[in-house]
Amino acid sequence: MKFQENPRPYINPYLGGVLLGIVLFLAYYLTSNGLGASGAVSRVQIALVDLVAPSHVDRVAYFAEKAGGNINALDSGSVFMLLGVFIGGMLSGIANRRLKPETRKGPGITDRERWVFAFIGGAVMGYGARMARGCTSGQALSGGAVLAVGSWVFMFCVFIGGYALAYFVRRLWN
Repeated sequence: MKFQENPRPYINPYLGGVLLGIVLFLAYYLTSNGLGASGAVSRVQIALVDLVAPSHVDRVAYFAEKAGGNINALDSGSVFMLLGVFIGGMLSGIANRRLKPETRKGPGITDRERWVFAFIGGAVMGYGARMARGCTSGQALSGGAVLAVGSWVFMFCVFIGGYALAYFVRRLWN
């Protein structure tokens, strides 16, 4: 695959926000759920465990609720939404000439360090999402859209924490 040069400009952020709002509305309308990925990722993980240790899935209440007995863990709108996000992202990258392998980082850090920090950050966020029983996109977009006070408090805390942590990780980008 030859990677195209001269990528198209990014979409106007206001238009992007409107389109995201429409997608969120459609997600509620079509699936009775908002947006979020951690539930779908959890279902995929449970389906993989069910392939190798179905008796374990039947014994653990959290797993059994989603894949116990004859229940298919992948039979959920969230799994299809996750698959659609992946496919849509790939198609968008191709259409806008942005699909290429690259490591985005600042000049003060090596590619290897960037990947290590990315995996550590991803693991912490993944653990936090499961511990909180939801991811930031589900909490911020879906909860914020229905004006849930907890979601708004959460988002303010995310931004405060992000700004506080930025001082310590700024060398990754400078």
